[in-house]
Amino acid sequence: MQFLSFRVIWSRIKAIRFMMADKTVSKWKKALIIAGIAYLFLPIDLIPPIIFPLGFIDDIVLWLVILWYLRNELDKYWTGGKSKDLSKKFKSKDIIDDVEFDVESGDDKS
Repeated sequence: MQFLSFRVIWSRIKAIRFMMADKTVSKWKKALIIAGIAYLFLPIDLIPPIIFPLGFIDDIVLWLVILWYLRNELDKYWTGGKSKDLSKKFKSKDIIDDVEFDVESGDDKS
C-alpha cells in the first residue's frame, strides 16, 4: 500500500478519531497520538516557526513518522470503525447452546 499518497494520509488522519475511541488499542499508541498533538501546539519546536518553510517541516515530518508507525492499526479504522472484538469478552469460555449435529465418518467401508 502506498504511504505517501495524500488520500492514504488523509484517511489515516481521519481514522485517528476512531482508533482513540477503541478500548482495545494499547495506551502506548494512544499516548503517541496525544504527544504528537501536544508537540504540534506547544511553542517549543526543534526548528522555530519563525523560519517559515523549515519551521513547519519538523511538524510534518513528525506526523508522517507517527502515521507510518501506526499505519497497520489505523488501516483497521478507515471505514469508520472496526468490527467489535468479542475475543476478550468470551476468552476461555466454551459456549454452545441449542446445537444439534450429527458426525458421520468419511472412512466408512460398507
